Amino acid sequence: MDKELEHQFITNLEKHQNIAHKICRIYTNDQDSHNDLFQEITIQLWKAYPKFRGEAKFSTWMYRVALNTAITLYRKKKRSIKTQDFDTVHFKIKSEEYNGEVEENLKLMYAAIKELNDIEKALVFLYLEEKNYREISETLGITEVNARVKMNRVKTKLKSIINP
Repeated sequence: MDKELEHQFITNLEKHQNIAHKICRIYTNDQDSHNDLFQEITIQLWKAYPKFRGEAKFSTWMYRVALNTAITLYRKKKRSIKTQDFDTVHFKIKSEEYNGEVEENLKLMYAAIKELNDIEKALVFLYLEEKNYREISETLGITEVNARVKMNRVKTKLKSIINP
């Protein structure tokens, strides 16, 4: 990969890294797992970046790669995941410290979201990120109508989890 492409990747990743942190927060239960998943998402984004053609926004593409990575790694609810050695990646990214305390008021919602299945989690995440149903359907590879129906079902399910 040439230096310009590498620079573009690092710039885009630094700008949008909170996407990955939020996904990690939804799919993990502790800081070590969060760090492992963040690392794996970064590596998968790096590997896939040469194929990124800019047909979608970088952030939309990043949502797709990051969600697919999280869903794949946590599909079987494994607590530990295999990751690649981060030292083999030849670039440095300025990492923002992720402070879970900032989102303390969302603790109840996150607990309820953790009870959802993997696809429902992805749907809620994109909805909370204020993505419209067209963007949600493109990211998840489902129809817009299907995204709306699933979201209504998930809202009902979350209400029943929070207020049994």
